[in-house]
Amino acid sequence: MDADKLVLYGLYKQATVGTVDTNRPGIFSPKERAKWDAWKAVEGKTKEEAMSDYIVKVKQLQEGTSA
Repeated sequence: MDADKLVLYGLYKQATVGTVDTNRPGIFSPKERAKWDAWKAVEGKTKEEAMSDYIVKVKQLQEGTSA
């Protein structure tokens, strides 16, 4: 998966669900494992912080594609 997509996924899950509430997927599920790792990486952020960071990241990506 694209690194930017993983960042957005992690922030989205943190904003909507909160702290990771599942076990890390096994080695034979690399896509699910990468998504879980991205979510775990933003653990500790509040819902509001995650939403704010998500918006900032989307704006950065929009500016990058319009340039």
